Amino acid sequence: MTLISLIFALALEQLRPLGNRNRVWHVFTRYANHLERNLNAGANRHGVFAWMLAILPPVLLSLLVYYALYAANPLLAILWNVLVLYLTMGFRHFSSAFSEISLALAEGRDLDARIALTRWTGLPAAELSVGEISRLAIEQGVVDSYRHVFGTMFWFVLLPGPSGALLYRLCSMLGQKWGGRQAEEDRFGRFAGSAAAWLDWLPVRLTAASFAVMGDFEDAVYCWRSQAKTWGNYANGILLASAAGALGVKLGDPLRQDYTIKFRPELGLGDEADPGFLKSAVGLVWRSALLWLFVVLLLSVANHMA
Repeated sequence: MTLISLIFALALEQLRPLGNRNRVWHVFTRYANHLERNLNAGANRHGVFAWMLAILPPVLLSLLVYYALYAANPLLAILWNVLVLYLTMGFRHFSSAFSEISLALAEGRDLDARIALTRWTGLPAAELSVGEISRLAIEQGVVDSYRHVFGTMFWFVLLPGPSGALLYRLCSMLGQKWGGRQAEEDRFGRFAGSAAAWLDWLPVRLTAASFAVMGDFEDAVYCWRSQAKTWGNYANGILLASAAGALGVKLGDPLRQDYTIKFRPELGLGDEADPGFLKSAVGLVWRSALLWLFVVLLLSVANHMA
C-alpha cells in the first residue's frame, strides 16, 4: 500500500502539477499567522502550545480518516494516501523554477534566469554571473528536493497512513516560518525550529547517503565529512556537500549580491558550476528517488513474506 501510494502520487503530480503556492497551504499559513498573533507572548511555552494547535489536529484527523476509510475499503485508504501525498510532496513543487532557469541559461537569456532565480529564492540576482546563477539554482534545487521529496517520503513510510507526510510538511513549514528567526529575545519559534531539526536529522543523512551511492561515492563522503560543518545550516551543509561531491561540482563560494561580496564556504570538488550541471543535478535527484522507491519495495516484500 505504501509503495503504490507513492508511485501514484508522484505520477499524478507529474501529470497535474500542484505548485507550492496552492490554496491548502495558503489556508494553513493564515491559520499559523492567526495562532502567532493570538498566542505569541514571547515565551517558549507559548510557542509549544501554538505548535501543538497547528500540527496535531490536522495530523490526527488525517489518521482518523485513513483508518475509517481502510475499515470501509482499503482502496479508499490508498486514495486518501495519494491525495495527502499529492498535497505534501513532489518534484514539481520546485522543478518548474529549476527548469525555467536551466532553459533560460541554455538559450542565453541570462536576465530571464536572474528574474526566475529571484522569484524562486527571494534573493537578489541582478549581479550574478552565469556560473553563480548555476550554483545557486543547484543549491536551492537540492535543498528543495529534500524538503518536498525525501523528507516527506521518509516520514510517510515510517508512520501509519498519511500522517507522517503531513506531520513532516507542516513541521517544515512552521520551522521555516517561526523557527528561522535570529532574534535572541524571540523564544516563540524555538520549539518549531527544534522540532523541524529533529525530524530532519535521520532523513537528511539518508538523503546524503543516497546522493553518494548514485553519484561519485568517495568524493561525496569526503565532502560530507570535511565541508558540511563549515556551512551555516549543518543539515543543509550535509545535503549540499554530499550532492556537490557526488556531481563533481563546486558549490558555495562567494557571491556578488546587493553590491557587496557575500562570503560563503566552498563545497564540493571538481569543476566550476555551469548550466550543464543543472541537468546533472536533476538526474541525481531522480536516481536517488528511484533508489528510495526500490528500498520501499524491498521492505514491502520482506514485510509481506514475514
